[in-house]
Amino acid sequence: MSVRILALVGSLRAGSHNRQLAEAAVKLAPEGAEVELFEGLAEIPFYNEDLDVEGDVPAAAAKLRAAAGSADAFLLFSPEYNGTIPAVLKNAIDWLSRPFGAGAFGGKPVVVVGTAYGQFGGVWAQDEARKAVGIAGGTVLEDVKLSVAGSVVRFAETHPVDDAEVAGQLAEVLNRLHAHVEAPAAA
Repeated sequence: MSVRILALVGSLRAGSHNRQLAEAAVKLAPEGAEVELFEGLAEIPFYNEDLDVEGDVPAAAAKLRAAAGSADAFLLFSPEYNGTIPAVLKNAIDWLSRPFGAGAFGGKPVVVVGTAYGQFGGVWAQDEARKAVGIAGGTVLEDVKLSVAGSVVRFAETHPVDDAEVAGQLAEVLNRLHAHVEAPAAA
């Protein structure tokens, strides 16, 4: 059985370093795991309970929920916007938190990583994302973290997959997430 890890990227920018980090995760997935980079967060309307009607959920939100429902784990990539989580990532978490008590995170393991221009690599935003996804029902692996500082300079001419230090750290994050999913199956 292959472990399916759904990656959500909190930046919509084509040249996003967080997107590049997610692309690196796809390539660095350990044997027995597959990282699926979800496309389409920009098309999902802001969460509104009036839109969240069974049988009539907006197509983009339904697509996200379907992808999340078939995932075994989640890997969220969060840049830091004004010291906090980007709206597009928070919106995805909100859609996946519903229906109340039966959201797609449903106790599945979640890791939040990311990169940002600042000296701390976006840790405030990543902490906010961990908080939100934990409240939404995910099992946040609090001890599995990766915050890459100075993204604009560090990745100016190098893709994260070609940065040996970052690739090694990201591979370790993926191995730990994969192991967490596999551990209950082995018990």
